[in-house]
Amino acid sequence: MDYQLPDRNLLREDYEKTASARTHIIRELIETIEGVVHHLSSRPTVKGRTKDFDSYYKKYLELLKIAPGTEPLITDLIGLRVICPFLEDLDAVEKLVRDHFAVTELDRKGAHFSFKEFGYESVHLLIEIPPALLEEWGGCGCGTAEIQIRTILQDAWAEVEHELVYKAEFTPFDDPMKRKLAAVNASLSLADSIFQEIRVYQRQLNSELGKRRDSFYRKIEEATDGLLFNPGDVRESFPAGPLPLPNDQATMDDLLLNALYAHNKNRFAEAIALYSRILTMTGDVSICSLIYKHRGMACFAQSGYTEAIEDFTKSLEFDPRSYKAAYYRGVVKSVLGRYQEAIEDFTLSLGINPYQNFTLYRRGQAYYHLEDYPAALADCEASLALDPVSRPAARFKTLLLNKLKMTG
Repeated sequence: MDYQLPDRNLLREDYEKTASARTHIIRELIETIEGVVHHLSSRPTVKGRTKDFDSYYKKYLELLKIAPGTEPLITDLIGLRVICPFLEDLDAVEKLVRDHFAVTELDRKGAHFSFKEFGYESVHLLIEIPPALLEEWGGCGCGTAEIQIRTILQDAWAEVEHELVYKAEFTPFDDPMKRKLAAVNASLSLADSIFQEIRVYQRQLNSELGKRRDSFYRKIEEATDGLLFNPGDVRESFPAGPLPLPNDQATMDDLLLNALYAHNKNRFAEAIALYSRILTMTGDVSICSLIYKHRGMACFAQSGYTEAIEDFTKSLEFDPRSYKAAYYRGVVKSVLGRYQEAIEDFTLSLGINPYQNFTLYRRGQAYYHLEDYPAALADCEASLALDPVSRPAARFKTLLLNKLKMTG
């Protein structure tokens, strides 16, 4: 070894002179990155650290061995980590980082590994520390910071691997142990993929659920508000063409997604058939309550009011806390002109969850049809207290005030 070893004490002095600046800069970088990724629905976690002196010195010597006689350039004195729940978030976070920082280097760790090998996967971006931060806090001993982007499982593997392989004096070298490590890594990678598949499925399901709710609420508004503001103006939805039923191997998840799709396409007969098929596959209380509620909504949509009431009643039998099933049953009874029974259902729903502006509004309508205008006004005002910008409730209040003046 011909090159001269660096003076450890001098290096420590230089390191400590800029330690405070690094602490301030990393705190501000964390806040900046949190602000950049905050709109992502998965809410990635941002962490940061400054390399401690022992790690810094070890890396300094390693770089010196590679290039004797040169001043080692350590680029990750400041390190940040963005930890994401799902694989899909990695690309989104990487793009956001690229859009907000000057990226000087990109390294996709582990991308070259075969299925027989083990090693953590991670996206490493080297960014320039923004000049404004260096100007505010002074020199920090480096001009760059490293940002690592990983999933939660990739991060967990990296932490364990760091202890087992990187920091250990001896590492596993026999094939059985290597196979075990590779199996663990493969399991974590598979779990990430499965979580992503579930995430995509949930997104599709929620999208269909949202469409179904919108359609159902439009039907409610047409059938109930029309009686108040536009008598006789009640439009019906009619089924479109047939939708093929899934095959016999379809899971309940497949059936539910298809049922919701059919429901949203106004193919109510197909949707009802699919909901009924799901009910034959499970005795789970929560699932049965949910499916009866959906089937009741489909029955209501095609004006099968008696069947809808039966399904909402079944939903409540399986889950007595289902305030929506009680509300929906009340709506159907309102459409049938059974206003006192509707009031009882709305009251049941509000007893489970009192913070429902739409249930208060519908109960107020039922009171109106029974000519109990003070009770109707009280419910209308309570509804507006929960949702002050509700135009239907505001219009209903005007109608009630005029009615009270006429009868007062």
